[in-house]
Amino acid sequence: MAYIHFTDEQKQQANSVDLVDFLQRQGEQLIRSGREWRWKRHDSVTVRGNQWFRHSRKEGGHAVDFVQQFFDMSFPKAMNFLLGEDCGVEWNQTAKSAPTPRKEFALPEANQDMRRVFAYLIKQRFIDREVLSHFARYKLIYEDKEYHNAVFVGLDEKGAARHAHKRGTYTQGAPYKGNVEGSDPKYSFHWIGESGVLYVFEAPVDMLSFITLNRKDWQQHSYVTLDGVSEHAMLRQLELNPHLKSVVVCLDHDEAGIEATGRLKDILTEKGYVDNSIRQSQYKDWNEDLKAGNGVNPIPAQEHPKLTLLPKVVGELHDLCKALETNRDIDFFLRECAEAVEPFLASGKSAAENAEAVRECLQCLASGSLIAMQRQLRQMELPLTTERLLQKLQDSYRPHEDRGWLRTKAEQICQDVSDIGRQLQTPGIRTQADKEKLLSSYQRLALDCVKAMMFVEQELPSMLPAQEQAVNFSMTM
Repeated sequence: MAYIHFTDEQKQQANSVDLVDFLQRQGEQLIRSGREWRWKRHDSVTVRGNQWFRHSRKEGGHAVDFVQQFFDMSFPKAMNFLLGEDCGVEWNQTAKSAPTPRKEFALPEANQDMRRVFAYLIKQRFIDREVLSHFARYKLIYEDKEYHNAVFVGLDEKGAARHAHKRGTYTQGAPYKGNVEGSDPKYSFHWIGESGVLYVFEAPVDMLSFITLNRKDWQQHSYVTLDGVSEHAMLRQLELNPHLKSVVVCLDHDEAGIEATGRLKDILTEKGYVDNSIRQSQYKDWNEDLKAGNGVNPIPAQEHPKLTLLPKVVGELHDLCKALETNRDIDFFLRECAEAVEPFLASGKSAAENAEAVRECLQCLASGSLIAMQRQLRQMELPLTTERLLQKLQDSYRPHEDRGWLRTKAEQICQDVSDIGRQLQTPGIRTQADKEKLLSSYQRLALDCVKAMMFVEQELPSMLPAQEQAVNFSMTM
């Protein structure tokens, strides 16, 4: 492919495209969420001006990488599309609507009583009255004067208010929720006790619900809300309170919560907190569990769709692994499979039109890499059965690490095959470290193929219509 040069001015212009305008003109539905817009088709994605953020995976950026990731375009294709050369459209730019300066943090004026907040949290949310009174006594929960919202206050290490989350108390329609402008996310609503246990939640109502469900000696333990799924408040409390050694992650029982839980556990391990565990609510979140116990029909839990699909995708490799056990040159077989699937993976449209062929090639690659891994283990006198290898592969999958669209996955698979080939061509006798590195490369290839297979299973059916929609739109302008 010929190299296409773009000037810095062109890159800035493309990255300045207003993503709200872009998505609306693609026929996508957006839902207002405070100062941002939530994309209905990918409800963990919000856009504001030329910026986007995927909350479930803590990743984001600007217009060019947004189009690359969600519309499966290469960098040159995305640039041309946003510059108008591929669609004949002059997109709205964000320069004319620069964000207003950030306000200084200030708590909303308090109401003279808390009647509405108490009524809402006790009667509608079933929070224990004594638990609620405890936080009100410390002025960590109060009712604001103007809108009668429940305000959940976060203090810093000096006892000064640095964060406030507001929750509407009206029961008609979707309740208002949002942070006071200028809030510092490191100091969200929390309680610190004397024990070494810290419980972590997404929002204040989740935390209060959990405490209500587990009232015995609750004040002895510590609790922190994340203001969503960001790790900053959790890490700040661990830093300020060295007696906290054990962390229990109690996020929502849904796709975003499950991904965030895995990500937080990785962060905790990296920081040296090895005593960390997970507690999941029976229903969608802890307040739904509380509602269920009080006779209200709860919102059910939502399992992660990729974790649900994973056993099926891995299980389908079993028979193919058995068939490949007699293949003498398994590494040559891997190169052949990679060459066969690469043209399809280079284009989302091509992959969608040839989904079955793509799936078969990926299955061959994954199975072949497992057999190569099995042979390497046998040489190292560490034999594993095919069944155990498949289980090991399934156990190594982490949904929060499964990022990117088909192009990204294709590039990773090609890199895996290239790395294996380079290691095999290295002259001399392999050391123990060399053998372990080769094993890791085989397993990484198998895992990346599994990720691509799940993408083929879940996303390809919707990719082709989305691309055709973009083409049709550009033709009508």
